[in-house]
Amino acid sequence: MTKLTIVAFDGTRFDIDADNGSTVMENAVRNSVPGIEAECGGACACATCHVYVDEAWTEKVGPPAAMEEDMLDFAIDVKPTSRLSCQIKIKADFDGLVVNVPERQA
Repeated sequence: MTKLTIVAFDGTRFDIDADNGSTVMENAVRNSVPGIEAECGGACACATCHVYVDEAWTEKVGPPAAMEEDMLDFAIDVKPTSRLSCQIKIKADFDGLVVNVPERQA
């Protein structure tokens, strides 16, 4: 298990034990994190699971792939640390990863 923290827009922290190989989005949905709508179910076909990766983690998580970048064009208030949570796969070296949910989704 890998420790994952998702911070809702209102500041509520969701500290989750995430299975390696699962996605941040899957863990958010399983734990009823508000603001992660995930309308496409993780197919990278919408931008309703948009999150901001904590700056301490952006280099380790890495940049979005081309398809994800295209979908981020539909997200609201995109920042340099923006990612789609359906595209961030949990792995052991992400232990302690922190992401923040934006105020609203597309």
